[in-house]
Amino acid sequence: MNKKQVFGTVLIFTLIYILSFVDRQIVAVLGVQIRDSLLLSNFQIGLLYGPAFSFVYALAGIPMGRLADKTSRKAMICIGLFIWSFMTVISGFAASFMFLITARLFVGLSQAMLSPAVYSYMADSFPAEKRATIFSIYASGIFIGIGISFLAGGTISMQYDWRLAMVVVGLPGLLLAPLVWRYLKEPEREKKDQFAERTAHMEIIELLRKPSIRWHLIGFSSLACIGYTILAFAGNVFTDVFNSPEYISRYGWFMFGVAGTVILSGKIADRLASKSPKRRFLMGIVAATGGIPFYLFGLFSADVNIAFLCMGIGVLISSSYNGVAAALLQYFVKSHQRALAGGIYLFVISIAGFGFGPPLAGWLTDSVFSGSYAVSYAIISIIIVCATIAVFSFIRAMKFYDQDAVYESV
Repeated sequence: MNKKQVFGTVLIFTLIYILSFVDRQIVAVLGVQIRDSLLLSNFQIGLLYGPAFSFVYALAGIPMGRLADKTSRKAMICIGLFIWSFMTVISGFAASFMFLITARLFVGLSQAMLSPAVYSYMADSFPAEKRATIFSIYASGIFIGIGISFLAGGTISMQYDWRLAMVVVGLPGLLLAPLVWRYLKEPEREKKDQFAERTAHMEIIELLRKPSIRWHLIGFSSLACIGYTILAFAGNVFTDVFNSPEYISRYGWFMFGVAGTVILSGKIADRLASKSPKRRFLMGIVAATGGIPFYLFGLFSADVNIAFLCMGIGVLISSSYNGVAAALLQYFVKSHQRALAGGIYLFVISIAGFGFGPPLAGWLTDSVFSGSYAVSYAIISIIIVCATIAVFSFIRAMKFYDQDAVYESV
């Protein structure tokens, strides 16, 4: 690909990823209005945002990754984009909880088609020495999408209603899908080896036998646990500790900043790799430790403005790993395993992030800690434990890098 094609392809993938997170997050933004309109409980809203999406998304990641390694990645990207956008649009016409649950299940299933296919597509299309940068540009779409969902979805729902907001955020994907189909060209895969037709189970076992992959998954799932916990309970900090709920929506602005630090982390990782490819893992260590001082000051500050600023800086650092994490995994796998490896990665971080961090933080707040700073103690406990696990894991992954790497980055 020439520079123009590289730019266009990465831009399209990032735009699709932005739309996926807008549609993924919109239920959280519109939750109160949906609850009141359809006479639902808070528990039902929680099911819509959490298990109805995340469990299906996590469980479908591996089979979707395997499918992307066997079929057209271009087709999977376009079909997934169309389905989740359509399901978001028709959610605006929902008259029952079951209708919304069904739509969210399809959103989770179709979004699981995206990233494994994109990871494989990009790894086969772009230079290995630029992989962390390119993957980080793509990963920046996570935080741009979350920010837009709060701004656009919240504004439309306040001015009109939640139904129109659903339709409006879903329509761009429907319009974009045919354009993406016309623009993308399926990249050539590298020649398969004699083991390329093995079952998914055999491929997964082969991948997990590599110590670097195991430590990679443990380390970055620990960082995901930190990230999802902060996203889930930052609002509780501003409400319970400072009685300042107006800061909750303002905190969303930091998500746009995280998009920048994700890209910066990728560029630094590729620069570090010019000395030694394993040094890309250093950016994981920075993400694990760099935000801790800011979280300590912010979570236990007596001033809400200091808390807001410090927690914002903390999330800029601790969430910067997203692109580097996805890119690093590609150096340990063969061409026909790329999407499957991406599916495994998404499965692990989704389970650790959604399934472990937020529930544990809630339990610690309710049952272990007490007082106005109970939620702060719960969050910082998870941050410190997960950061420690992550640093140890990345050091171990670096130790085994040379023996496990398949494609050198330089």
